[in-house]
Amino acid sequence: MTVHDLVAMGRVGVDLYPLQHGVTLDEVRTFEKFLGGTAANVTVATARHGRRAALVSATADDAFGRFVHRELLQLGVDDAYVQTITDGPPTPVTFCEMFPPDYFPRWFYRYPTAPDLLITPESLPLQAIREASAYWSSLTGLSQEPSRAAHRAALEERARAPLTVLDLDYQEAFWREPGDAEGDARARARSQAVVALRQATVAVGNLAECELVTGESEPRRAARALLAAGVELAVVTQGPQGVLALTPDEEVGVDAFPVTVVNGLGAGDAFGGALVHGLLSGWDLERTLHFASVAGALVAGRLGCSTAMPTTAEVQALLSDVEVADGAM
Repeated sequence: MTVHDLVAMGRVGVDLYPLQHGVTLDEVRTFEKFLGGTAANVTVATARHGRRAALVSATADDAFGRFVHRELLQLGVDDAYVQTITDGPPTPVTFCEMFPPDYFPRWFYRYPTAPDLLITPESLPLQAIREASAYWSSLTGLSQEPSRAAHRAALEERARAPLTVLDLDYQEAFWREPGDAEGDARARARSQAVVALRQATVAVGNLAECELVTGESEPRRAARALLAAGVELAVVTQGPQGVLALTPDEEVGVDAFPVTVVNGLGAGDAFGGALVHGLLSGWDLERTLHFASVAGALVAGRLGCSTAMPTTAEVQALLSDVEVADGAM
């Protein structure tokens, strides 16, 4: 059996992105179709850096499901653990609006649920999860059963192995239940995150997501709270304000890489895949964060997410250009 550099578990589907920007969805005339879902995007981003990446997820037995499998393979991701569920909901579709530089609302068509939330503990490739050099899962997978039980089983199988990553990705629509009062969905997500953080060794999230989990709105305090929750590396992304990472012994902050934003939705996934690559390469934390930040910026300047993920050479070339420019000043 192939031992993967990364096994990621979670959301997969189809993104339909508008080709007309600066208008609302009802005014959009044409769309382009892409592989989507944060876990899928992270595996693609990692594969683009020459890593062996596999996705644990599920699709329906439909046209979009076939598209997902084909795109994963074409983009270098092992789809052997992406199940096909024949008697469940359709493969999900996500629409968005594009108002660069910082407004990209999304509509998730995952009703009443999605195949990737129907993964069961019994269906998991536990050996592949256990033996992978890195494992990535997101908070979304803990939002519903049986996916919640499957994600917990995967984390238990990892037994806090190095590079067991919890992505604090929070989409409120997945957590809402009928009759909820304001704040109930957030409280539900927070309680699940607290448990999962005890089994993870790395936490990654934007500042709003870190605040949801820790109650801290200041980046350094939020990162310290994540360390106190059980992880060994806490990474807080802050968009144009850069990124901050803390370990018990080290604090590193890097500035955001400037970019003309086209679509900001895939930047975090590109950052995640590049972060995994840097950590697996044994780079120091500052080099890893610079590399990941440039990878995220490159995707933010492009339309798609999965197909926009940069190669190592693209990221290194941009870093080299910056170093040359800085040296000339």
